[in-house]
Amino acid sequence: MKLTTMTQVTVDGVMQGNGHATEEERRNGFERGGWAMGVFDDETFRFINQTYQRADAFLFGRRTYEIFAPYWGGEEMARAAAEDPDSNQIAAALNAKPKYLASTTLTDPQWARTTALSGDLAAAVDELKARPGGELQVHGSGALIRWLLAHDLVDEITLLVVPVILGQGTRLFPATGPDLALDLVDMRADSKGVAIQVYRPAGRPKYAPAG
Repeated sequence: MKLTTMTQVTVDGVMQGNGHATEEERRNGFERGGWAMGVFDDETFRFINQTYQRADAFLFGRRTYEIFAPYWGGEEMARAAAEDPDSNQIAAALNAKPKYLASTTLTDPQWARTTALSGDLAAAVDELKARPGGELQVHGSGALIRWLLAHDLVDEITLLVVPVILGQGTRLFPATGPDLALDLVDMRADSKGVAIQVYRPAGRPKYAPAG
């Protein structure tokens, strides 16, 4: 399987609080939640649904898992997805397919078909990627994405860039960190101005020589 990520970000790179203002999304005094709600057109919603549908498995960090599990894995959502998967494609995919949790603190996940990864995380992810299949997908999970990139484990990055600048909040890429060149695979914009950008990591960037 190739490891792919999909993240909703603002123009200034913020990924925090894109949906409902949960307690988790308000951490560190964040007050500008919900910036991605209602901003996607029908074509982008289809793209998101199709992305979840083609996943063979999902990999989560703890924070995103704790947001997703009670919502997408809740009894009402799981029942609706089972009864009408075509109308609940994200829930159907998340509930039906294997999920893996990268966490040292949440070791007994209750969402069905979830396995907690323990021990050497890089080795565990390598083992998952070596399995036959299409995509091991990471949604949200900013800290996990940064760790995966630092360990050269990401094969493809999809950013849904919402046309807004927040000026606060947790960013997908911090002010300091490892550098990475990217090859642009695909780019389009929807009718509401959301830019979909797909990249593949391409090693270290090249810089101008000193002097």
